[in-house]
Amino acid sequence: MTTFHVLSGAQESVQPEIRKIGIADVFDALRLGLDDFREKPSHYVFLCLIYPVAGVVLMTWSAGANMLPLLYPLASGFALIGPVAAIGLYEISRRRELGMDARWPHAWRLHRHPAIPSILAVAGLLFVIFIVWLLVAQGLYVTMFGPTPPATISEFWNNIVGTDQGWNLIVVGNLVGFVFAVVVLSISVVTFPLLLDRDVGAITAIETSIRATLANPIPVATWGLIIAAGLVIGSIPVFVGLALVMPIFGHATWHLYRKLVEPPQPARP
Repeated sequence: MTTFHVLSGAQESVQPEIRKIGIADVFDALRLGLDDFREKPSHYVFLCLIYPVAGVVLMTWSAGANMLPLLYPLASGFALIGPVAAIGLYEISRRRELGMDARWPHAWRLHRHPAIPSILAVAGLLFVIFIVWLLVAQGLYVTMFGPTPPATISEFWNNIVGTDQGWNLIVVGNLVGFVFAVVVLSISVVTFPLLLDRDVGAITAIETSIRATLANPIPVATWGLIIAAGLVIGSIPVFVGLALVMPIFGHATWHLYRKLVEPPQPARP
């Protein structure tokens, strides 16, 4: 019965309705996310310091473990699990929208939420995708350069930018990474906000996210490009900018969800 609840949810059996939106709605969601961030920026920056800290840890672990070929896949693939880390920010925006107490400690109290099993299930799926991406990236490197890792950073750099195999790896790796990013964007653009708002179950939440993407390909693609550009800018230097970029994106994702998904219809008497 627990598994059934995780997959199907407990609140409603009907599929959430999808709205058609435009690019202007995407930028409006971004503006609303910025408003949420401005409300108590010091609290939100503190909450999201996990992003630059995690980024630095990933870089240090990669270099220290002689795993330089995975440095870029780790840094770029970190965005694949970003929706999981932003769950607390969705909750803050939800509470602020409802006029409830929206102090940052509420972001850490989601263990009491009825949809937490479904949220954990989708989070697990994103972590699996992240691991698969790392394995694929490692496989591409081994295919082009062999199983022996580079001895130094300079050797690794020269292999990547100074050889035909290196440029092939850059092109093919980024194309494959793009596919992973599109998959994650389509299955998660509204999934976590929907589960926080309505306990519909993991499958329905993912299906709704995919339907929202298919119904609004240009706006969702624009949102994805904004996120990609923000992550690049926020990653310089050493991911510190993510402490500002990611909170805004997290809040904006909640407002994008509100624009993409119709609210539940009141029950008829």
